[in-house]
Amino acid sequence: MNKKLLAILLFVTATFFGSLMGVFMRLAQSDINVFTASFLRFGIGFVIILPYLFYSKFNVYKTNNIKLHFIRGIINVPTMYVGFAALMFIPLEQIQALHFIVPLIVTFLAVFFFKEKIRFVRITALIIGLLGMLVMLRPGMIEMNIGVYMVLFTSIVWSFIIIITKFLSKNDSPITILTYQYSLVTFFSFFIVIFFWETPSSIIFLYTFLAALSGTILHIALIYSYKLVDLTLTQPFTFLSLIWASLFGYNVFGEEPDIFTWLGAIIIFSGVLIIFYRESYLKKDISKESLPMKS
Repeated sequence: MNKKLLAILLFVTATFFGSLMGVFMRLAQSDINVFTASFLRFGIGFVIILPYLFYSKFNVYKTNNIKLHFIRGIINVPTMYVGFAALMFIPLEQIQALHFIVPLIVTFLAVFFFKEKIRFVRITALIIGLLGMLVMLRPGMIEMNIGVYMVLFTSIVWSFIIIITKFLSKNDSPITILTYQYSLVTFFSFFIVIFFWETPSSIIFLYTFLAALSGTILHIALIYSYKLVDLTLTQPFTFLSLIWASLFGYNVFGEEPDIFTWLGAIIIFSGVLIIFYRESYLKKDISKESLPMKS
């Protein structure tokens, strides 16, 4: 498969499991506080990858970027708390819509830090996705409560975490990046959760396990996609998360999306398809050029 298309597929997979993780974390926080839920999400995630750590004889910890891993881990903890807490204040689709400042910030940060080119087609796809988001939200309709500010905060910080992840992916494997993230976040959050621990019921523990599993798939898919291609290629596909969030919000929490949500979704999909077909077309052109000429 073409490297760019594989990266896009991985990124789309990440948007799905990211929204799914949000569902399980919201369900978990119906009975336990955000500190307990967050610790279990990453602690269980660490247990999930632990067999591979033993298999690799813990060689995945080998890195020349230990300081950057620690910075990423430390930043991740407060961002995690604020982001997960926001799930209890505003609907899933509004959270994802507000997160759409992330691809805009990342696209321009990537130009500054990595000298990536913002190609016309990618900018067009971003603008189309943004228009779709505005159709869904209809500016002025969102109440500026504490949840909105929480999501805006996490969106800005998450944009810089993505840039750090891209830096790390140049030299470290995706599993190394994931292992350090899970190890450090679990370690740091442990010293916080001991003051706020609430023992979960069996069903709540199941929700946190499913959140950890979904989150692990999310991070693996994200890190691999960052390693394969420029950040500016994948960012337009962030808008797909709004569609997943609308579907989950309706089916799980009864948050019924209106006609504007689906109209916006159609607009978002059109922007995504522009990039998908462009990369498919480029793949065909490259394949033709690589064929040996007949004499």
